[in-house]
Amino acid sequence: MIFSVGHSNLTWDHFRSLIEAPDIGVVLDVRSTPRSRLHHFNKPELRYRLNSIGISYVHMGDQLGGRPTSGAADYETMATTAPFLDGIAKVLEIAGRCRPALVCAEHEPLECHRCLLVARHLVEHHGAQVVHIQRDGRIEPHEDTEDRLLSKWGDGGDLFRTRAERLAVAYRLQARRLGAGK
Repeated sequence: MIFSVGHSNLTWDHFRSLIEAPDIGVVLDVRSTPRSRLHHFNKPELRYRLNSIGISYVHMGDQLGGRPTSGAADYETMATTAPFLDGIAKVLEIAGRCRPALVCAEHEPLECHRCLLVARHLVEHHGAQVVHIQRDGRIEPHEDTEDRLLSKWGDGGDLFRTRAERLAVAYRLQARRLGAGK
């Protein structure tokens, strides 16, 4: 199982409670730039605080970040690059040893590349079980997040397209809304 959580503007104690409850063993920071206006979420401080409570920290923003170093973000293209695929392989390898959590800044999964790019790929291409930790501590299975995505973009129960086809359209529309798609 691979967890996903956004730190948003949470206090350290609140964030800590969210990742300790499901017994996270390693935080995989997928922020392209691991900085925050909240000191405790800046890379060096976050690593220190996590390590002090027995949780490992790995920055993976170079491979799995949502902001490319050049050009506009296009999640569908980014998901085919060698660095991204290498990052995905590393996530899967880590998940075989301990319980990881993908961490980014945005609280709402549907507003973040950790869901629209990383979790999507893990689920669609590797059959991974991904769940999103909500601000109130609820655990939302990725399939439920996808149901919300379909509802948001007017799923309408199109009888002529499969769920996967409807999801592909909804993912594309959501990424475009966030400025990360064609």
